[in-house]
Amino acid sequence: MIFADRMSAPHGKQYHLGAAPGDLARYLLLVGDPERAALAASLLDNVRFTSSRRDYHIYTGDHEGLDLTVLCVGMGPGCMEIAVVELCQIVDRPTLIRAGSAGAIQPEIGLGDLVIAQGALRMESASLGYVDAGYPAFAHAEAQLALVRAADERGIQFHVGVTATAPGFFGAQGRHVPGFAPRHDDLIAQLARQGVKNMEMETSCLLTLAALRGLRAGAVCATFANRHHDTVVDEAQRDKAQRDVVSTGLAALHHLARMEQQTGSRPHWHEGLSGRG
Repeated sequence: MIFADRMSAPHGKQYHLGAAPGDLARYLLLVGDPERAALAASLLDNVRFTSSRRDYHIYTGDHEGLDLTVLCVGMGPGCMEIAVVELCQIVDRPTLIRAGSAGAIQPEIGLGDLVIAQGALRMESASLGYVDAGYPAFAHAEAQLALVRAADERGIQFHVGVTATAPGFFGAQGRHVPGFAPRHDDLIAQLARQGVKNMEMETSCLLTLAALRGLRAGAVCATFANRHHDTVVDEAQRDKAQRDVVSTGLAALHHLARMEQQTGSRPHWHEGLSGRG
C-alpha cells in the first residue's frame, strides 16, 4: 500500500524513482540529459541496478573501484526536488554531484568551458517549500574543492562563481521568442552586473536541499551557449563538453570518497588530512 503523504511503499520503493533501499550507491552523479546519463553509465562496470521510470533513468555499478550511481533527474527544479527527496529516503548520507549544462552570462566564458558553482541564485520556487527566500544555496566546500581539482587535473578550462537557477528555459531566462516576450527584458544584463557566471535550471534546488540535510553536494556545468555573445556550441564542441563535464564529475566523486576516508571521525575535512588514507 502506498500512502499519499510520503508516496512510498512500505518496503521503501520510491514512487517516482522506482528504487528501493540498496538500489542506489552513496556516491551519485546527477545529470539532466538521458544522453549524458548513458555516456556516464557506459563508464561503469558490474552494473547491478538499472531503472527507467518517467524522466528518471538510473544506473548503479562500479566506477574504478567506487560504488556509484548515475541518476538522470530530467529538467527543472521540480524534477530535482523529487529526486533529492526520494533518494534521501533510501540512501544514508549521499554525496551528490550535478554534472549539467548551462548558458554563460559573462563574456570571458568560452563555449565548452566548465563552470563550478560556489553557490546559486535561487530564482526557482521549488526550494521555497522547505526554506525561506533568503536561505543561501551554497555548494559544500569539499565538493567545490573536489570539482576544482578534477577539472584542473584534466586540463579543462573552468571558472568558479555564482550560478543562477531559473524555473524555466525561455521567459524565465530572458529569452526573446516570437509571441512570448519575457517579463524581465534585461534579465541577462542584470545578472551580468551582479557577477553571475551562468544560468541553468537545477543547481539551487539541489544545493538548498543538500544544505538542509547537511549533505555534501556540488555542481559543475558545461557551457553550451554564451548569452552575451549569442553563441551556441556546435556538435563537436557539445560532444567534448559532455565528456568533460562527466569525467570531471566522476573524478570529483572519487576525490570526495578519499576525503571522507581521510576525515575519519573528524567533523570536517581539511588540507592537513590529505596525506591520510
